[in-house]
Amino acid sequence: MQLALNQLEGHLGKGLKPLYVLHGDEPLLQQEAQDAIRAAARARGYGERSSYTVQGAHFDWSAVLAAGGSLSLFADRQIIDIRIPSGKPGKEGAAALQQIAASAQGNDGVLTLVSLPRLDKATRGSAWFAALEGAGVGIAIEPIAREQLPGWIATRLAAQGQRVAGGVEGQNTLQFFADRVEGNLLAAHQEIQKLALLYPPGELSAAQVESAVLNVARYDVFQLSEAVLAGQLLRVQRMLDGLRAEGEAEVLVHWALAEDIRQLARVRAAMDAGKPLPLALREARVWGRKERLYERLLPRLGGRQAAQLLLAAHRVDGIVKGLKAPGWPGDPWQALLRLAMQTGRLAR
Repeated sequence: MQLALNQLEGHLGKGLKPLYVLHGDEPLLQQEAQDAIRAAARARGYGERSSYTVQGAHFDWSAVLAAGGSLSLFADRQIIDIRIPSGKPGKEGAAALQQIAASAQGNDGVLTLVSLPRLDKATRGSAWFAALEGAGVGIAIEPIAREQLPGWIATRLAAQGQRVAGGVEGQNTLQFFADRVEGNLLAAHQEIQKLALLYPPGELSAAQVESAVLNVARYDVFQLSEAVLAGQLLRVQRMLDGLRAEGEAEVLVHWALAEDIRQLARVRAAMDAGKPLPLALREARVWGRKERLYERLLPRLGGRQAAQLLLAAHRVDGIVKGLKAPGWPGDPWQALLRLAMQTGRLAR
């Protein structure tokens, strides 16, 4: 069965399943989910824990299988903690995981916790992953979207007895906080904890938050891509400044921007050829959050505009590789900003 992360606390209060599968790339949320499951298990008498980290194709799965089939001298219930950082257990691992899934329901003395990174569509459709979810509970650890971050921060502050002012002032404070920790949820968590140490429970002023919260944003090119497609021009400029300060390679930033432009042009061409938008998006392998952004932007993008964006992306490709383009800035980051703004304005 599948369970949303925000349902985990209520689920654990009702009882435990013999098998849990966590998958996602948000370290803080995954760690908190692991801790919650292990704490619930310990409260129900799971007194021993065995931990295994799968590294490479030569990992000894027999040790994991043996641990699940043996009883401890010191506890009649145990937790088997399996971490697969690559998300690829290999042929032997896939068979072992299917064996673990098959035996889960009949082994009341063992709780198995499997932790994985974010999985691609093919892996989520694999036999071993389907077996794990079928025998236990699968929980996708989704990142907190930018627009959800202020609310997430407010909820975390409330849990430690703190809050910001109401109305516009409070919203501005939360937006300020979100801007400083964007893309770095672990740092956000640490900054929230720091506020609990610095100030007593109650209302926090904007000045208190601003003086305490560091600029710990961690930008990445995929977040930049979403900001461009959403037409968030001020955020785009801030993220490009952050990526430049962090030493990100210009060629990688260009690749992310150009890949979206090429994809938009392909979908636009398919629509002009008579295909409905949903079919064109599916054929271009656009789904999830980007699908919604494309659906909003594409009706405003004509074939001529798509061609102009492709030409602009081609020129910036040369600039980031050291070439000159008439009418374009010579500085790669200025050229990237112009390309991002040219694309983002279409979404506004």
